[in-house]
Amino acid sequence: MSSKKYKLVLGLLTLITTATFAQEGGSYSVFDSTVISAKQMPQQNEFWNNTYNFPAKPRNMWEIGASIGNIAISGDIPARIPSLGFEAHVRKAMGYVFSLRLQYVMGNAKGMNWNASTNYQKNEAWLSTANRGNLAGTGYNPIVRTATGTLTTLNGGAVQPIFQNYKSKVQDLSLQGIITLNNVRFHKQKTGIAFYGGAGLGFTLYNTKVNALSGTTTYATLFQNQFAASGVYENRKDVLKALKDGMDKTYETPAENEGTRRPKIGDNTLKPSGTAIAGIAFKLSNRINLALEDRHTFVKTDLMDGSQWQEHPSGDAVQTRDFDSWNYLSLGLNVNLGAKSVEPLWWVNPLDYAYSELNNPKHMKLPKPVFDDTDGDGVTDQLDREPNTPAGCPVDSHGVTKDTDGDGVPDCKDKQLITPTECQPVDADGVGKCPEPACCTEMKNLIAQGVGPKTDCPADYPSLSMKVTGLSKDVKAMLATVATKLKDNPTCTITITAYPGASKAQQSTADKKLDAVKNYLVETLGVSGDRITTDKKIDEGDANTIDIKSN
Repeated sequence: MSSKKYKLVLGLLTLITTATFAQEGGSYSVFDSTVISAKQMPQQNEFWNNTYNFPAKPRNMWEIGASIGNIAISGDIPARIPSLGFEAHVRKAMGYVFSLRLQYVMGNAKGMNWNASTNYQKNEAWLSTANRGNLAGTGYNPIVRTATGTLTTLNGGAVQPIFQNYKSKVQDLSLQGIITLNNVRFHKQKTGIAFYGGAGLGFTLYNTKVNALSGTTTYATLFQNQFAASGVYENRKDVLKALKDGMDKTYETPAENEGTRRPKIGDNTLKPSGTAIAGIAFKLSNRINLALEDRHTFVKTDLMDGSQWQEHPSGDAVQTRDFDSWNYLSLGLNVNLGAKSVEPLWWVNPLDYAYSELNNPKHMKLPKPVFDDTDGDGVTDQLDREPNTPAGCPVDSHGVTKDTDGDGVPDCKDKQLITPTECQPVDADGVGKCPEPACCTEMKNLIAQGVGPKTDCPADYPSLSMKVTGLSKDVKAMLATVATKLKDNPTCTITITAYPGASKAQQSTADKKLDAVKNYLVETLGVSGDRITTDKKIDEGDANTIDIKSN
């Protein structure tokens, strides 16, 4: 028995693990019109056209299922476990949380008391027909109380104990509302396990019988032999085993029932019932799941187990205070049926589309982006680190006014665009105050000492004889002397003068001679060009002579 329990636990763990890693499948697409009914299409069209915020509810599959399990009556007599039951149902989702289920249950519930009873004088199932009971021939002999209050037995002689038992054929048809508790997921697309609960109303049919006879003989001897051991908890298993071994399985005698006081269908008593449900379903695929469920049904009767009398007071039993109810614990297989439909909505997460659209918009109608640039500097306000740049001022990629030399005055207002670092800080116009060069300081010191630079420029520059525009060796030598004097007197300048005739040809020749002389001084001898001036005097001298004079 212990081995069977371990195998059952292992099987359940395997089932849960399988469901945990089961293929969850993808959610349906809101753009799939095949799963939308004709009645819902106007709403779907409005959604597609962005005139309505919500897509239409898709068609979803029907679930049909069946299960087997243990059925047990909670009454005055302990239930025997297991007692086999069967269930079949059809279920349809009304929304993502609520669904309706029509369910039929049938089973044979059994019970056996390990406590002997002697106060059963009002239970007709154990009395003979002569004593207004249901047993033909000899019945059992309970204790009774006479009109004077004396305890005796019904038929005289010794009291006969009984062990109450029953077999009740139970049938039930009910309509249930079921709420799924965990398909709305905020941090996961779908789940492979569904927890659900619900309640329902319906009708229960039951027909209860007791095993009071073996053929036509009572179990008086068997019951008497177990009477002494009964009533002790430690003896219960031994008592039940002895009773099981000594009794047949006929359940031939109708149990006490409500007779014609309640409606019947055939030999079955009909009672309205209320049901409470709790279960867990393990998804194996988009069409198949296993369900472990417990259902408890309340019936307003105390005779489902055929017993409604207490053991007290002795000889005049009173009714028990609680009604009977019955429980069905089952393991079932469910299949989803339907074409052009999504799986039942209790397996679908209604937030899946909303989250996917937020993360990767495909249908959302997005407004045309607007990039304002208040200050008109070419950088949008969202990226502009200087939102109020003056008009006309150039900016960098962050919208900040340019300041090329970094003196704190923007380029558009800087009158000295490149102020050397040593000349900073600057004034309001960006103009710096540069320190005096070292050479100037040295000259001031020399002047203060009475030693100053030469102020007289040389006046003994040579005249050059040039019959052609090219420079002879003699001319080059004289120009070298001129360059030396200019370098020795850096503040002095010269004028080179030619004396052409009035003709254009002579003037052109003179220009070429002047250019040749100046270029040689500048490019070859290194004299600054801004210290040399050229001049032409028409018909005022020898056309083959070039004079050099100090300015």
